[in-house]
Amino acid sequence: MTLDEKQAYAAMYSFLQHWYSLTASDDIGNLLGSLSTLPDGSTMDSALWSDWLAAFDRAGKGLVSTELVLRRGA
Repeated sequence: MTLDEKQAYAAMYSFLQHWYSLTASDDIGNLLGSLSTLPDGSTMDSALWSDWLAAFDRAGKGLVSTELVLRRGA
């Protein structure tokens, strides 16, 4: 399956909605509010769409690692 940036955005939004329903986390709720879309398709926080496109581009180029890296305290 291949997703375009809007489909991937919707998948990410759905994932966050699910976690919000489980946790009622204010942080996730605030993020969802900013990520919500207006009737014209733009996001509530217009800067987040640009951030999303940059993240989507990095992931598409294989520049994102999801590997857990533990660091020892200094």
